[in-house]
Amino acid sequence: MRDAVTVYPFTSHVVVHSGVARVTLAGELDLETAFHVQEAVTACLAKQPTNLCLDLTDVSFCDCVGLSALLRARMSVLRAGVDLVVEGVGTQLARLLSLIGADDILTERKAPTNAEPARCASETATTRRDAETAATVESPLGDLLA
Repeated sequence: MRDAVTVYPFTSHVVVHSGVARVTLAGELDLETAFHVQEAVTACLAKQPTNLCLDLTDVSFCDCVGLSALLRARMSVLRAGVDLVVEGVGTQLARLLSLIGADDILTERKAPTNAEPARCASETATTRRDAETAATVESPLGDLLA
Protein backbone atom coordinates (compact mmCIF):
# COMPACT_ATOMS: atom_id res chain seq x y z
CA MET A 1 0.00 0.00 0.00
CA ARG A 2 2.96 2.36 0.55
CA ASP A 3 3.51 2.54 -3.21
CA ALA A 4 0.16 4.27 -3.62
CA VAL A 5 1.42 7.29 -1.66
CA THR A 6 5.07 7.31 -2.75
CA VAL A 7 5.54 10.44 -4.82
CA TYR A 8 9.09 9.68 -5.94
CA PRO A 9 9.83 5.94 -6.17
CA PHE A 10 13.37 5.00 -5.18
CA THR A 11 15.94 3.91 -7.76
CA SER A 12 19.64 3.20 -7.62
CA HIS A 13 22.07 2.97 -10.50
CA VAL A 14 25.61 1.63 -10.30
CA VAL A 15 28.39 2.16 -12.84
CA VAL A 16 32.06 1.20 -12.46
CA HIS A 17 34.51 2.40 -15.10
CA SER A 18 38.30 2.68 -14.99
CA GLY A 19 38.50 2.29 -11.21
CA VAL A 20 35.82 4.91 -10.55
CA ALA A 21 32.47 3.72 -9.22
CA ARG A 22 29.34 5.85 -9.27
CA VAL A 23 26.24 5.12 -7.22
CA THR A 24 23.33 7.33 -8.23
CA LEU A 25 20.35 7.35 -5.88
CA ALA A 26 16.99 8.92 -6.68
CA GLY A 27 13.60 9.18 -5.00
CA GLU A 28 12.59 8.67 -1.39
CA LEU A 29 15.24 7.11 0.83
CA ASP A 30 13.36 5.71 3.81
CA LEU A 31 12.58 2.58 5.83
CA GLU A 32 11.37 0.67 2.77
CA THR A 33 14.24 1.61 0.45
CA ALA A 34 17.30 2.13 2.66
CA PHE A 35 18.64 -1.41 2.17
CA HIS A 36 19.23 -0.61 -1.51
CA VAL A 37 22.00 1.81 -0.55
CA GLN A 38 24.22 -0.86 0.99
CA GLU A 39 23.41 -3.27 -1.85
CA ALA A 40 24.58 -0.72 -4.41
CA VAL A 41 27.72 0.21 -2.48
CA THR A 42 28.60 -3.45 -1.88
CA ALA A 43 28.21 -4.17 -5.61
CA CYS A 44 30.61 -1.31 -6.37
CA LEU A 45 33.17 -2.32 -3.76
CA ALA A 46 33.23 -5.88 -5.14
CA LYS A 47 34.77 -4.40 -8.32
CA GLN A 48 37.57 -2.85 -6.20
CA PRO A 49 37.39 0.76 -7.37
CA THR A 50 39.85 3.39 -6.18
CA ASN A 51 37.13 6.07 -6.00
CA LEU A 52 33.41 5.92 -5.33
CA CYS A 53 31.07 8.78 -6.10
CA LEU A 54 27.78 8.81 -4.21
CA ASP A 55 25.35 10.99 -6.17
CA LEU A 56 22.42 12.14 -4.04
CA THR A 57 21.22 14.87 -6.41
CA ASP A 58 17.84 13.25 -7.09
CA VAL A 59 17.10 12.06 -3.55
CA SER A 60 13.82 13.86 -2.86
CA PHE A 61 13.39 12.74 0.76
CA CYS A 62 15.54 11.05 3.38
CA ASP A 63 14.36 9.92 6.81
CA CYS A 64 16.50 8.77 9.74
CA VAL A 65 16.66 5.18 8.42
CA GLY A 66 17.85 6.47 5.05
CA LEU A 67 20.42 8.65 6.77
CA SER A 68 21.66 5.68 8.76
CA ALA A 69 22.01 3.71 5.50
CA LEU A 70 24.06 6.53 3.96
CA LEU A 71 26.33 6.73 6.99
CA ARG A 72 26.86 2.97 7.04
CA ALA A 73 27.60 2.99 3.32
CA ARG A 74 30.11 5.79 3.91
CA MET A 75 31.88 3.72 6.53
CA SER A 76 31.95 0.64 4.27
CA VAL A 77 33.60 2.69 1.55
CA LEU A 78 36.18 4.25 3.86
CA ARG A 79 36.97 0.94 5.57
CA ALA A 80 37.59 -0.59 2.14
CA GLY A 81 40.24 2.10 1.58
CA VAL A 82 38.27 3.63 -1.27
CA ASP A 83 38.12 7.39 -1.69
CA LEU A 84 34.59 8.75 -1.31
CA VAL A 85 33.12 11.68 -3.21
CA VAL A 86 29.60 12.90 -2.41
CA GLU A 87 27.52 14.96 -4.82
CA GLY A 88 24.13 16.59 -4.56
CA VAL A 89 23.39 16.81 -0.84
CA GLY A 90 20.05 18.59 -0.96
CA THR A 91 18.63 21.00 1.57
CA GLN A 92 16.42 18.39 3.28
CA LEU A 93 19.31 15.96 3.80
CA ALA A 94 21.66 18.80 4.80
CA ARG A 95 19.14 19.90 7.43
CA LEU A 96 18.82 16.34 8.75
CA LEU A 97 22.62 16.11 9.01
CA SER A 98 22.70 19.47 10.79
CA LEU A 99 20.02 18.41 13.28
CA ILE A 100 22.09 15.43 14.42
CA GLY A 101 25.35 17.40 14.49
CA ALA A 102 26.85 15.63 11.47
CA ASP A 103 27.16 18.53 9.06
CA ASP A 104 30.62 17.46 7.89
CA ILE A 105 29.94 13.73 7.54
CA LEU A 106 28.69 13.75 3.94
CA THR A 107 30.63 16.78 2.79
CA GLU A 108 30.37 17.33 -0.93
CA ARG A 109 33.48 16.91 -3.00
CA LYS A 110 33.97 17.25 -6.73
CA ALA A 111 33.39 13.95 -8.53
CA PRO A 112 36.43 12.28 -10.08
CA THR A 113 37.01 12.54 -13.81
CA ASN A 114 39.67 10.98 -15.95
CA ALA A 115 41.16 14.44 -16.51
CA GLU A 116 41.54 15.28 -12.82
CA PRO A 117 42.66 12.14 -10.94
CA ALA A 118 45.40 13.84 -8.90
CA ARG A 119 43.13 16.63 -7.67
CA CYS A 120 40.34 14.17 -6.83
CA ALA A 121 42.76 11.93 -4.96
CA SER A 122 43.87 14.79 -2.73
CA GLU A 123 40.30 15.95 -2.08
CA THR A 124 39.07 12.48 -1.21
CA ALA A 125 42.16 11.75 0.89
CA THR A 126 41.11 14.75 2.93
CA THR A 127 37.65 13.18 3.29
CA ARG A 128 39.22 9.98 4.62
CA ARG A 129 41.45 11.90 7.09
CA ASP A 130 38.42 13.86 8.27
CA ALA A 131 36.55 10.60 8.81
CA GLU A 132 39.43 9.11 10.78
CA THR A 133 39.62 12.23 12.94
CA ALA A 134 35.86 12.23 13.48
CA ALA A 135 35.97 8.57 14.46
CA THR A 136 38.31 9.36 17.34
CA VAL A 137 36.10 12.13 18.75
CA GLU A 138 33.37 11.05 21.14
CA SER A 139 30.07 11.60 19.44
CA PRO A 140 26.49 10.36 19.54
CA LEU A 141 27.30 8.97 16.10
CA GLY A 142 30.21 6.91 17.47
CA ASP A 143 29.21 3.54 16.03
CA LEU A 144 28.59 5.00 12.58
CA LEU A 145 31.85 6.90 12.56
CA ALA A 146 34.05 4.09 13.83
